[in-house]
Amino acid sequence: MKYMLLVCGDDTADSSRMAPVEPWVEDLGDRNVRLHGHRLALPADAVTVRVRGGEVLRTDGPFAETKEYVAGFDILECDTLEEAVEAAAKHPVATVGAMEVRPFWPMDGEEEGEPEIRALDAELTEALRERDVDRVLACYAQDVTAFAGGAERHGTAALRKAVEDDLAGVTGPLTREVLEFRVHVDESIAFGNALVRLRGTRTGGRPLNDVLRVTTGYRNVGPRWLIVHEHVSTTETSTEERS
Repeated sequence: MKYMLLVCGDDTADSSRMAPVEPWVEDLGDRNVRLHGHRLALPADAVTVRVRGGEVLRTDGPFAETKEYVAGFDILECDTLEEAVEAAAKHPVATVGAMEVRPFWPMDGEEEGEPEIRALDAELTEALRERDVDRVLACYAQDVTAFAGGAERHGTAALRKAVEDDLAGVTGPLTREVLEFRVHVDESIAFGNALVRLRGTRTGGRPLNDVLRVTTGYRNVGPRWLIVHEHVSTTETSTEERS
């Protein structure tokens, strides 16, 4: 289960003798307990936002004036709350400040996001089979960066032109077969590695039978995942194509 560890500093405490944080980060990272985290800027750099009566009220500074403040965060993967508490107690800031351990809200067993990403890949396969460019592009974020055939394309406008050109070079049905697909999900981002075979007939009558290595970066945009980075390289072609 995932836990959010809020690292609460104390601006009145003497931290000069506090142990360095790096060994704690390295140890938990090596044991796959700490997934990621980061230090935050000081409360003076915070902006507090409220909406009252439809009006946005902005206040520079923290929500409340207090000697304790959230100095950073870490996301832990532990089997039990007791394990998360034990990890928090070993954080150096615990000796001068406080550590708040809070479990993530349960997501009905789908918090990892892998089923949604595999469904997105299946949608991409179906969209190419239907030769539906709009449906293909709906799988990508607006700021996508894609590499294929030695070219680099930024944004869906450039990607649209590439997809249209690729489809124009193939007549009849286009088949996308996923031979291998591995996914690693980490909160709001994910990475995939796949072997994909494309089959069809080129406009000149030659067969298309390419096996592609596809490396993909995904981003969780709330209700769904989208492709934000894609790198495609050809690993092999059919005997007919090589000849």
